[in-house]
Amino acid sequence: MAFTVNIYYTGIGGSAREFAKEMKASGLVDKIRAEKGNLRYEYFLPLDDPETLLLIDAWESEEALDYHHKSPMMAQIAALREKYHLKMRVKKYHEITKE
Repeated sequence: MAFTVNIYYTGIGGSAREFAKEMKASGLVDKIRAEKGNLRYEYFLPLDDPETLLLIDAWESEEALDYHHKSPMMAQIAALREKYHLKMRVKKYHEITKE
């Protein structure tokens, strides 16, 4: 079952935005988007909170996300989160299909 994970990264002094820039420049964003089962991986900046960054991350299945979480990329992402002193808040939404 497909689902979406919204991850809110919050920092200070523009650190969340710098995190996203480095994720993109390092090639990590493109690698994640190319992973089997990834449906969407996009960053957004809320207009009313300049210190928060929203990641919308969608996957085909739990197995695909589990594989992603076990990949070497996760250590790189964690290191960048630490570098930019970011806090995370996560919300998960499951797709519901009615026939």
